[in-house]
Amino acid sequence: MLVVVSPAKNLDFTSPVPTDQATSPELLEQASQLVERCRELTPAQLGSLMSISDKLATLNAERFAEFTTPFTKTNARQALYAFNGDVYTGLDAPSLSDNAVTYAQRHLRILSGLYGVLRPLDLMQAYRLEMGTKLDNAQGKDLYSFWGDTITQKLNEAMQAQGDNVLVNLASNEYFRAVKKAKLAGAIITPQFKDYKNGQYKVISFYAKKARGLMARYILENQVEEVADLHNFTEQGYYFSEEQSSGNDLVFLRDAQN
Repeated sequence: MLVVVSPAKNLDFTSPVPTDQATSPELLEQASQLVERCRELTPAQLGSLMSISDKLATLNAERFAEFTTPFTKTNARQALYAFNGDVYTGLDAPSLSDNAVTYAQRHLRILSGLYGVLRPLDLMQAYRLEMGTKLDNAQGKDLYSFWGDTITQKLNEAMQAQGDNVLVNLASNEYFRAVKKAKLAGAIITPQFKDYKNGQYKVISFYAKKARGLMARYILENQVEEVADLHNFTEQGYYFSEEQSSGNDLVFLRDAQN
């Protein structure tokens, strides 16, 4: 099965990387086109476009200005170890076994507004460009228009390469919207994580994001290949609810936060 996750706004380009292995993003040419478009914008325009502070706008304008190829291990970092958000707290990439990282390179993809699709060991330079950004470009009014069918095609290629047709969607709605479901050559499995609060089970964003990372880690460490085996996920108190699940929408509940 192929697992997709979202990137994170926060980045980590300082802590040690536990591997020397690295690959190059497959859509680097398209990423370079987006960088050139962003270089045309002033920090103030970037700040308005992304709804970020002046300080962050200046930082990201500098990142776009300093973007350079080819990527090397001195000017870039493997994507799996570059993102530092709630999902990646659950994933805890630095502690993954070597076998899990090798498996991840074939079975995990990170969706990205700038890079389209990243494999775990693909080198990337620091950036901020969320998929929902309404950056007008040669292809249309936003990044969804820019990427078109490209992201879907890359996911199809990845599934074909691994001889499977199951995609586990652990990405946010914003990012998975870039996938053309009708053109995806596989079944989409969507886990949901709900916590008990005020007398009912509900999706709580912080916990759900971390749980998506925990699920991704579970798949990688156990090299899960069958959808039924996802039902055995019990990390940090979650358990599969057959009653609340329906078809390819798998619901996991938790009665108390760990």
